Amino acid sequence: MHRAKPLPQDLVDRYRSWTETTLAVNALQYKRLAEDGQHPKALLISCCDSRVNGLSIFGASHGDFFVHRNIANLVPPYSASRREHATSAVIEYAVMVLEIPHIIIMGHSQCGGVAGCRDMCEGRAPALEAEDSAVGRWIDMLREAHGRVAHIQDIDERTRALEHEAVRVSITNLLTFPYVAAAVDAGRLNIHGLWTDIATGELLAFDGESSEFQQV
Repeated sequence: MHRAKPLPQDLVDRYRSWTETTLAVNALQYKRLAEDGQHPKALLISCCDSRVNGLSIFGASHGDFFVHRNIANLVPPYSASRREHATSAVIEYAVMVLEIPHIIIMGHSQCGGVAGCRDMCEGRAPALEAEDSAVGRWIDMLREAHGRVAHIQDIDERTRALEHEAVRVSITNLLTFPYVAAAVDAGRLNIHGLWTDIATGELLAFDGESSEFQQV
């Protein structure tokens, strides 16, 4: 069995500081959350990128959001035969069990997963093309979307456009889940697409009518 090493001291210090400050101040709230269960306002699907913190952007506290993070904030299309799929399981639990009224897909600037898809599709990332690359097979979900932005000459603009496409693709794929589509049609569920600039904090929202991203 693997022998785990002690938790790094800086994390221990951060935990102790949290217990003495945030935990102490909000003790009653945490007790209530434990007793009453969770009733989050939204499911937030964002990227694993350590620079992206949707909870911080929205000033969220414990219990506000049901959170899922993955490479490039992607939602796969629905598949009844898929036996192991964390993202699909999260969506099912959020909609069917928690009956969450909002799903937020949050993309971001300088996304490594999106850049990896760009390079893979343009022949600069052979390692991602390998069948045993879990990352490559995951971001291959954006290959068709890359074809829609491949004509953009400037690489930064092309990457930004693909980051936006990642949000669009995830919204489209969300609606292939039967229970998601049914909840949206019944007015019980709303889907929101966002993109944030990690350098400036700018937040853009996808507008379904224009199919463009608008400043929040």
